[in-house]
Amino acid sequence: MRTVDAAGLSIGDDHPPRIMGVLNVSKESPYDPSVYDDPAEAAAYVDEELIGEGADIVDVGLESANKKFEVLSAEQELDRLETAVQTIESVSGDAVFSIETRYHEVAEQALAQGFDMVNDICGFADPEMPEVCDEHDVAVGKMASPPDLERPGAIEAVDDIYDALFQHGITDKTIVDPAFGGWSEEKTVADDRETFHRLREFRAIGQPILVSINRKNFLRDLADRSTEEALPVSLAATSMAVERGAHVVRTHDVAETRDAAIIGDEFARERVRSDRVEELDVTTVREAQRQYGEAGEDAGTPETAVARMFALDLPADARDTLLTAAHDYDVAVADTGRKVILGGPASALTALADTIDEPPELTTAMTRVREGCR
Repeated sequence: MRTVDAAGLSIGDDHPPRIMGVLNVSKESPYDPSVYDDPAEAAAYVDEELIGEGADIVDVGLESANKKFEVLSAEQELDRLETAVQTIESVSGDAVFSIETRYHEVAEQALAQGFDMVNDICGFADPEMPEVCDEHDVAVGKMASPPDLERPGAIEAVDDIYDALFQHGITDKTIVDPAFGGWSEEKTVADDRETFHRLREFRAIGQPILVSINRKNFLRDLADRSTEEALPVSLAATSMAVERGAHVVRTHDVAETRDAAIIGDEFARERVRSDRVEELDVTTVREAQRQYGEAGEDAGTPETAVARMFALDLPADARDTLLTAAHDYDVAVADTGRKVILGGPASALTALADTIDEPPELTTAMTRVREGCR
């Protein structure tokens, strides 16, 4: 996993989770507490409510990406940039300032006037964006998006999200964002939940991960909460996201999100890391397939790289059949007296399950084992 330097702020596995607070200078933005069009008031908000509460990065939005609003042109965004520049010039606290845009012209102007990084909500749909970020040697958040500038994040299938993060390349300082939220009519809360379930897969890209999940619909819907009531579900998801490998959390609720991220980081599984060795964070065959990439298809290795363990409650005859059959496979099996404990590589367990066709209780149990090895 690459460590990205964002204007002196290190982002990656060897560093604490970073909190990205949000400031909007767009009147149409839906979350009123973060919206300011007066530079002095905006600077006070940044100092007190964002940096003062623990934000490492301040992400400044020039427009709302909500699908209900028309997309602004680069010229219209540039008209709003002066307010953003005056704001960061008036801030007294220390933070990395990120400009949220989809246009390379806006990014270039912002970086020339004091911004430290870019948050590209169209994921290099503007093919000149990575060149601008490389020339300025800045970190860039790259949100999964279709290959056009009309609407960000209109991607549903997780496999397509993964592929979209590679459009027009990845810079050395790219931070990938799988794009949670209602960015399009087609994307559903179920799509977002699947993306969250599969968050570890994005670690295979080898770049730090940014998540923006604060008070999002896919969380609120689970607990039947309004936006105003949704802070607890956001914090629960924040801890889980960090535990699953997220490095930057974008939020309107800085102090609370910082605490949740600390908890997720503290209880994340420890991984071996050295100059030449990195233990990968892989829990499923699909995650292993991402890590192996195309080589895995030829080597047939992903299924052998992931282990599973099951406890089976079986009658005596079924136990005897399983214990006998297991000896021909690379699995560990034992009868504890109460249950049969069965463990080993997913490939070996699947092969064992495929050979058993009786008694019925055992075939049913091994079908579930096979399902658990996916």
